Amino acid sequence: MTFRLRLALAAALAVATTVAVASGVVYILMRNQLRASVDQQLEQQSQQVQHSDYLRHAFASGPDSIGTPPRGPSVTAPYLQLVLDDGHSFLAAGEVYKVPVSKATLEVAQGKQTKFFTDATVGGKIARIYTVGGQTGTGQGVALQFVRPIDDIHHTLDHLRLILLLIVAGGLAVGAGAGALVSRAALVPVRRLTGAAERIARTGEPSERVPVTGRDELSRLGTSFNTMLSALEESLDTQKRFVADASHELRTPLTSLQTNIEVLKQQERLDPEGRSRLFADLEREAHEMRDLIAGLLELARDGSQLERSEVHVDELVENSVARARARYPHLTWATRLEPTTIEGYPERLERAVWNLLENAGKWSHDGSSVDVILEDGELRVRDHGPGIAPEDREHVFDRFYRATAARSLPGSGLGLAIVREVAEAHGGSVSADEAPGGGALLRLRLRPG
Repeated sequence: MTFRLRLALAAALAVATTVAVASGVVYILMRNQLRASVDQQLEQQSQQVQHSDYLRHAFASGPDSIGTPPRGPSVTAPYLQLVLDDGHSFLAAGEVYKVPVSKATLEVAQGKQTKFFTDATVGGKIARIYTVGGQTGTGQGVALQFVRPIDDIHHTLDHLRLILLLIVAGGLAVGAGAGALVSRAALVPVRRLTGAAERIARTGEPSERVPVTGRDELSRLGTSFNTMLSALEESLDTQKRFVADASHELRTPLTSLQTNIEVLKQQERLDPEGRSRLFADLEREAHEMRDLIAGLLELARDGSQLERSEVHVDELVENSVARARARYPHLTWATRLEPTTIEGYPERLERAVWNLLENAGKWSHDGSSVDVILEDGELRVRDHGPGIAPEDREHVFDRFYRATAARSLPGSGLGLAIVREVAEAHGGSVSADEAPGGGALLRLRLRPG
């Protein structure tokens, strides 16, 4: 069953239920009103009879004492039965159909109950009976029963029931039709989304967008769908650029390795100094390949596969600085580390901190210093090198980006890109500024725990 059909059926069922409930209420109110009208009529007849000589004439001997009696209960003429407190019952003159005497009727005759209404069959007719207490001339307790047939009420209610059933059926039909129209109009944006999703699945091209108008829930769904498509398109573009850049970056050291290997095949023609330079080149290129592949793996790593834990950033930075002192002994590493703890990925944070320190060490002159400061959840690494050109500052954290001055130095252009990836994975950010007095100032902002 399609969603459109389910929506139409739901609308039809809702309308039919509403109409059915309303019809039921109307039927109950109408039935109660008609029965109340009959009860009021019987009470009026009771008052009229008890305040007149009707009883004396109605129960006098002889069938002609009150004229020609009716042959059964009538809508207008009183139909009476008198019940003594000993259980004996008498009909008014000329009446032939007795009313069933119940225990409640005897209680009224005996004065234990005042009055009540009930339904019974009298003379083959469904009748409403009003039983009320009275007194005879001898003081004996009696119950007077006034009978009024209610066939006309049942006939009216049957007609009303038929009309209400037709109304419910009509409401069901109208609800189904209206539901179909509403679902058709309401699902237009959904059909657009479905069509766009099917076309994207078929072509693999997420550049398509769904027209969005209005501010309702479906419009918000369309906006979210377009946002998802934009993110998907950007992700695919980034992936394509990443693959293209990685291929380009890998091609250079591979080509160099291949060239040196070709030369190595003719090593008998090389002097010892030439062979030493060749092996040194091979070692350097192997290190570059290793660093490049490690960087690519770091960028491709899915953080969801790692477990977050409590990280003492100050201890991590202190360990990295000790490693940097061993790697760059010709530099002075000054630190001021404030105790800082966050929830994060220790290995990735260690890689990001090391990349910042390695970048500073690579650009610093012998005998200069590097300042490493950790406070307020921010790590600042300041060197005294040539600094970063203004046109390069907003790109130094891009993948494979290398400033003009850095192209003569070893590196893959992935170090600072990894720093940004790690920062964003921890809800932080990175930036590059010019340090006061010269040099570069790189900031890694982390979210404190």
